[in-house]
Amino acid sequence: MRNIYIVISGGGKVGSFLAGNLLEKGHAVAIIEKNPAICESISTSINALVINGDACDLRYQEEAHVERADVFAAVTGDDDDNLVACQLAKISFDIPRAVARVNNPKNERIFNLMGIDAISSTTVIGELVERETTLGDIMTLYTLQKGKLAIIELDIPEAGSKACCIPIKDLGLPKGCVLVSVIRGEEAIVPHGGDSLEPCDSVIAITSVEQEDKLKDILTSK
Repeated sequence: MRNIYIVISGGGKVGSFLAGNLLEKGHAVAIIEKNPAICESISTSINALVINGDACDLRYQEEAHVERADVFAAVTGDDDDNLVACQLAKISFDIPRAVARVNNPKNERIFNLMGIDAISSTTVIGELVERETTLGDIMTLYTLQKGKLAIIELDIPEAGSKACCIPIKDLGLPKGCVLVSVIRGEEAIVPHGGDSLEPCDSVIAITSVEQEDKLKDILTSK
């Protein structure tokens, strides 16, 4: 996995935990936080760029170099602030991915309609930030069991893969991985063991988070 650069709006418990988790994995992090006392506290505990300011203000996003970021994550306790900060990052810097903590689940649909990946469960924010920016052609649709299981969509390459023309039962899928559906053109197929995949198929699967990379390799590698 390549290292990425993430700008986080909010340095409270969620933001500082997220930052620490990402830093441990070798990623680069910047935090924008309004509260000077929080800024001082996290500056001494984590090795990240910490900016005292409002992420809803363009100048502080510029200071954090959002234009270079792979992900902008707004994780404050205020849904309005998170929405505005994400929209600013998307409009002003064309950020590739904006992720937001949604404190009121009723707001989740609004965030999604505006192109912001919204999650009301803070336990999976880190996984959403990291996995969706590093796996490329594998997309996490939903996370289950407190982040242990995921429903994913994965595209079989147009040129095919080693999984094509082999019965699904013989693919050696990792334990805990189940192919739920295969989208082929306009048709949705419920796959059985004797069925096989074809180039350009879209596969919907349930997998443990730990086995996502292995599943991707089996289905997409040459």
